[in-house]
Amino acid sequence: MRMRPVKLAAALLGCLVLAAGPSHAQEPGPAHMAAARELVVATGAGSSIDNIFPALITEIRQQAITRPEIAKDLDEVVKALQPELETQKQQAMNLAARAYAKWLTEAEVRDALTFFKSPSGMKYVMVQPDLTDDIVQSVTAWSQLASDYVMARTRAEMMKRGHQMQ
Repeated sequence: MRMRPVKLAAALLGCLVLAAGPSHAQEPGPAHMAAARELVVATGAGSSIDNIFPALITEIRQQAITRPEIAKDLDEVVKALQPELETQKQQAMNLAARAYAKWLTEAEVRDALTFFKSPSGMKYVMVQPDLTDDIVQSVTAWSQLASDYVMARTRAEMMKRGHQMQ
């Protein structure tokens, strides 16, 4: 049960935009922001951001497949938009870096970078999508079992008190 790249990236961006909201903390300095931006890349968040526009363009092309007469113009428009899309991507990277800088001190960002640049950290980034899918599937199944258990126990206890529950 993998999230489509566009939905995953949009969800990530949405979280980053919300996390980068107003803060009463001091503005991070250039070194803090540079380290935070590096952390965005090291954690794999940068790859998610990198994939947003290619995935959107793929969806646009798939929608236009029924109109082959516009393919040439569409290709030209997509090519012409590349500089704007790069600017947008850099804005997203900055939002993500600002979120890291908001929640982590510069020293903490550097500590996190050390981990994510280590073999263990790089492996974590590599397996993280599959790991997340595994956790979601496991917790979803557990949640249903827990729900059934709580309902059965509640019915049994209510029955002891003379109440019938469906």
